Amino acid sequence: MHIVYIHQYFKTPAEPGGTRSYWISRELINAGHRVTMITAKKEGQQKPVVKKDIDGISVFYVRNPYHQSYGFFRRLRSYFRFIWKAGRVLFKQKDVGLVIATSTPLTVGIPPLLMKKIRGVPYIFEVRDLWPEVPIQMGALRNPLLQKIARWLEKAIYNNAKHVVALSPGMQEGVVRLTGRPEKVSMIPNMAKVDKFGKGTSDDTLRQRLGLQENSFRVIHFGAMGVANGLDYILDAARILQHWGESDVEFVFLGEGSQALRLMERTQLGNIGNIRFFNRVPMEQLAEVLKLCDASIVSFLDIPILYTNSPNKLFDSLSAGLPVIVNSAGWTMEMVEKHHCGAYVNPSNPEELANLIVEWKNDRALLKKLGQNARQLAESSYDKSILCAKFVTIVNTLNKKQCD
Repeated sequence: MHIVYIHQYFKTPAEPGGTRSYWISRELINAGHRVTMITAKKEGQQKPVVKKDIDGISVFYVRNPYHQSYGFFRRLRSYFRFIWKAGRVLFKQKDVGLVIATSTPLTVGIPPLLMKKIRGVPYIFEVRDLWPEVPIQMGALRNPLLQKIARWLEKAIYNNAKHVVALSPGMQEGVVRLTGRPEKVSMIPNMAKVDKFGKGTSDDTLRQRLGLQENSFRVIHFGAMGVANGLDYILDAARILQHWGESDVEFVFLGEGSQALRLMERTQLGNIGNIRFFNRVPMEQLAEVLKLCDASIVSFLDIPILYTNSPNKLFDSLSAGLPVIVNSAGWTMEMVEKHHCGAYVNPSNPEELANLIVEWKNDRALLKKLGQNARQLAESSYDKSILCAKFVTIVNTLNKKQCD
């Protein structure tokens, strides 16, 4: 079957960023399907559309400028520009049996919705965020008319999808609540990659190149550095530890986003000397950086809708055998506590984070056990080999029903 996959932010393992769609595409190809990916190229592309073959995936890159520093309406314009261009590529494809669209943003569901209405081609919609509830609760989408339109679009996309895949239990509950159809909603979270990340020793030249202390206790936050991540909380904890004289604790920030420059400036102006900032890197380099670290932190603002998040960084941390600190009182808190692979800290109390770091720094046996549990959880429940197979099963089941 020819499957067209629409993901505005598609990345390969050779690029920085989430690679979920790449691994699912590869598994679909291994199962005998043909996959065409439609995605956006933000910069450096002169032609409106460029086609490349990447590991058996036919990838169409449409030119579409976008940056995380964009304001809400500039982002919205970029979203609609992408769906217009992606829709044109989609409708030119031949013998399409299924479309898969993955958010964010929600607007990627418009081309497959039109494809279904006009040509009768079914689609699977993958929910990575409960949009528009996220921008509404964060205060980015305040206009009542736009809220009404966005909620209508959300319901239309969910109801017309042949199946909906949600990335967390909270997202699954949100979709079921809106559609009243639990039988058409599955939960497949983000994926661990146990073959790409592993606990071990990294070459000490990397530590030296990064300017990290030789024997420090290192806590890493990697990935997006946006408003939703609430990273001032970590800066507050770093300043507390510095005040306590915990000079052998270092924080590593590795990523990019709308808040990166402001956080760097605050660190410099506040003389917070135990934080290091680095640009995001491809998966292979990230795996080496994680080997230098003792714990990982997954941070979000204390907003209820963000409790439903399924962050890539959490599952990459599990794969690397790193104990994980979470500050969202949702399913990730339940996960780390149930499986004893990390800890929850109150996002309103940075001193609690500081105390936990000191505790882990001084109890290496506990730290080792938490890391072992993290790796075991990644291998047994969340590895991409397990979750991609679940996704392919959904696709094959839908295809069989369609053929019967």
